[in-house]
Amino acid sequence: MFIDRAKVILKAGKGGDGSVSFRREKYVEFGGPDGGNGGKGGSIYLVSKGGIDTLSFYRHAKTFKAEPGDNGHKKNSFGRYGKDMYLTVPTGTVVYSESGEVLFDFYQDNMVYLACKGGRGGKGNRCFVTSTNRAPKFAENGEKGEEKVVYLELKLLADCGFVGLPSVGKSTLLSVISNAKPKIAAYKFTTLEPMLGVVELPSGESFVAADLPGLIEGASKGRGLGFIFLRHIERCRVILHVVDAVPLEGSMIDNFEKINKELESYNLDLLKRPMVICINKMDEEGSEKNAREFIEQIRAKYGDKYPVFTISAINREGLIPMLRKVYELLSETEKFVLYKPSEEEKTYVYNPNTDKGGYQIVKRGNMLYEIVGDKVKDVYNRINLKSEEGEMRLISYLNSLNIEQALEKAGVEDGATVYLDDYEFEYFKG
Repeated sequence: MFIDRAKVILKAGKGGDGSVSFRREKYVEFGGPDGGNGGKGGSIYLVSKGGIDTLSFYRHAKTFKAEPGDNGHKKNSFGRYGKDMYLTVPTGTVVYSESGEVLFDFYQDNMVYLACKGGRGGKGNRCFVTSTNRAPKFAENGEKGEEKVVYLELKLLADCGFVGLPSVGKSTLLSVISNAKPKIAAYKFTTLEPMLGVVELPSGESFVAADLPGLIEGASKGRGLGFIFLRHIERCRVILHVVDAVPLEGSMIDNFEKINKELESYNLDLLKRPMVICINKMDEEGSEKNAREFIEQIRAKYGDKYPVFTISAINREGLIPMLRKVYELLSETEKFVLYKPSEEEKTYVYNPNTDKGGYQIVKRGNMLYEIVGDKVKDVYNRINLKSEEGEMRLISYLNSLNIEQALEKAGVEDGATVYLDDYEFEYFKG
């Protein structure tokens, strides 16, 4: 079943509480505080994946909860980090807040969006030792993870979208020019859900075309199936306007302008995108006379704004010149991205080109940085962080790699969160 909208409730994991503990061993007079930090709560990520064409997995309002972090333990033992949750969405999905703000646009495969950040683990009492308080009897509680209600909306990633009144032959056209197998019949609203097909030209070029539910007057206000259609045409770079050469109702020019009015009413500058007019059903009686009059009317009103082609989809006549024109316009038109992240939200990579660690600094979001590299991760995984000595060893190793200077060159700010695998710390300039 094709589902293109869903409401999802996301709850990141709470951070574990810090521990209040004191080292007590025989013959050790002053053991001192040894309460470990709580583990970070699991975060929730959305990941785009090609080959999925529906949000049916989220069809009912669902709540997704990431794991909480474990509490800290005695003997300077840190709590285990909560496991991050990764939810797969189809490429083409747009994420909205409850207020309708666009949060993220998955306009290509394998994009990752941090939807809900896990809570930071609380610090154990050993972190609060000072020269005046050598035995603090308190620790921090873990932070609550983010909670968020988001709306997912799938907007198909088609290069060319077919528009036109119901029963003008859009489904038939898609079936003969591509590998799609849409339902075809001679009644209104045969196409109840969008259909995609890959069009391959004889010279080897290809593009993705979409047959979308037919429009009626008032579609931009939600009438009929038109609003579903209009959502999915947002990404299309070229519009193929299919007109019936022998319309059952109205004239060809009236029907053409009726559809364009709906496109204009959607307030996305759809009429500013390249449009090709396709006069279909040229195999029927009276089609040539009607087409000739329609072309004269188009030229008189719009000049050469719209390329016009006459075809018979059912007889496969006149298709190649029309498809070549569509491909030509596609090659001249940039891909349409519904939402572009700000400079702060973009992912930046800083590579210090060091032979010691072979690592990179990656900016994952606002105030969020990651140390990436197989070698540095391997060294980290071999260090036992359950003791203070182990943590000092890790810090010493990172210092040897000039991590602080690399972070500064990557633009890190005081208070930013930096993580390496499942280890996390806050950066403050020394």
